[in-house]
Amino acid sequence: MVNLESAASMVEAARVMYWPNLDAKWETCVAVGDFYWKQITEAVMSLYRETTDGSFIDSKESTLVWNYKYADPDFGSCQAKELLDHLESVLANEPVTVKSGHDIVEGVNKGLVAERVLETMQQKGTAPDFVLCIGDDRSDENMFEVVMSAVPSSSLSPMAEVFACTVRQKPSKAKYYLEDTMEILRMLQGLASASEHSAKHVSISPQRIIIEKE
Repeated sequence: MVNLESAASMVEAARVMYWPNLDAKWETCVAVGDFYWKQITEAVMSLYRETTDGSFIDSKESTLVWNYKYADPDFGSCQAKELLDHLESVLANEPVTVKSGHDIVEGVNKGLVAERVLETMQQKGTAPDFVLCIGDDRSDENMFEVVMSAVPSSSLSPMAEVFACTVRQKPSKAKYYLEDTMEILRMLQGLASASEHSAKHVSISPQRIIIEKE
């Protein structure tokens, strides 16, 4: 049975988590002290912002994004490729991944966050038996890799079902493909319906499982 109400919630590109039934509070995935790379990244991005009209930097707690959607498309694209190479060079030894997305260059490592989620749940004695991972950008590939590689490990319940879904991106390390956000909504609605139906018609006793006939 999929219980959506007890699923861990993650926001800000999966870097802040909420653990219902566990700590019942929001938790930052990465310690503040781990953000030295942001100082390096922001200094480099600022150079490209100053030389690219219409570009700007979007700074979040654990992410830096250089956005050029308002810049000249051709020039912005060239600057983005140069920035990507520049950041990959200066951040080679830092715990961060640099990715190029839709009119953006982003510095983040979602794979590290996925590892933290699985490790934390295992330490709390609640190894997940259902994992749903959805992403629509190249920066999500690290996350897909971690989730898929966890299948044969002790990070998950032996009966765990894992669904890694890419949206509009091929090729991908994710096993499943969704066309757009409408398909995501339909899938989530289907999961919610299945969870509600299972909760109503399945009862569990210490010796047996009884499935009631409608």
